[in-house]
Amino acid sequence: MDDHAAGSSAGGSGDSGASRRHSRKPKYSKFTQQELPACKPILTPKWVITVFVIVGVIFVPIGVASLRASQQVVEIVDRYDDACVPADATDKLSYIQNSSIPKTCTRTLMVTKDMKQPIFVYYQLDNFYQNHRRYVKSRNDVQLRDASKANDTANCDPEATANGQPIVPCGLIAWTLPTFRKLYGRIHVDLKANDTITVRLENNYNTYSFSGKKKLVLSTATWLGGKNDFLGFAYLSVGGLCFFLAFAFTLLYLIKPRKLGDNNYLSWNRTPTGR
Repeated sequence: MDDHAAGSSAGGSGDSGASRRHSRKPKYSKFTQQELPACKPILTPKWVITVFVIVGVIFVPIGVASLRASQQVVEIVDRYDDACVPADATDKLSYIQNSSIPKTCTRTLMVTKDMKQPIFVYYQLDNFYQNHRRYVKSRNDVQLRDASKANDTANCDPEATANGQPIVPCGLIAWTLPTFRKLYGRIHVDLKANDTITVRLENNYNTYSFSGKKKLVLSTATWLGGKNDFLGFAYLSVGGLCFFLAFAFTLLYLIKPRKLGDNNYLSWNRTPTGR
């Protein structure tokens, strides 16, 4: 009897050990049981209102400073794609595609406000969609990877060669900025109001086939960069919204206060409608 009991006990112990070894239950730890200490902030009305006020106080001054800096930028924008077409040219597309016709154009710009150096000169394209199939295919990866393949300009039209020489890097992608503005040069002298600038340019690129616009831009810069009103308005909008929400929550908190941790607001403690 004792030997049988001992055997049964040993067998039971072995079975329990085997079951523990084959169990899929993860080993106990505070990480697996999600018992690690954590910060759990309570969103009280005072805390939320304070956060909105702080964000508004920070964003509104930044928005005002950004907007003032953007308004201090002086820009002269001259669209020349239509003005540089001769009056007797009835078909603009035929004119730009005819290589025998000279495309030299002279533009005179009037300075409206004082412009301090350096003054940046940009070439700007409008209505130029960079996801167009012709634009996406106008590149040569072999030329970009290997310096010995500089003469390979396959698939780079219309920016493949210039004066019989290959363009490096070639293609529309390499010669177009995401903002559709390309820096051409700088003017290192101050310009006064009512000064005139004479610019001689070549109207070669065909924008008439896709109703594009070509512009010459003269612009100053500030600590924020070029003219960009969007950033200032964005900061002002977010700051103003935060002030509005802080004011609304303050009124709601004063008019209809709610006790923190009140169990009466739990769904199972509310009186059903109609009873």
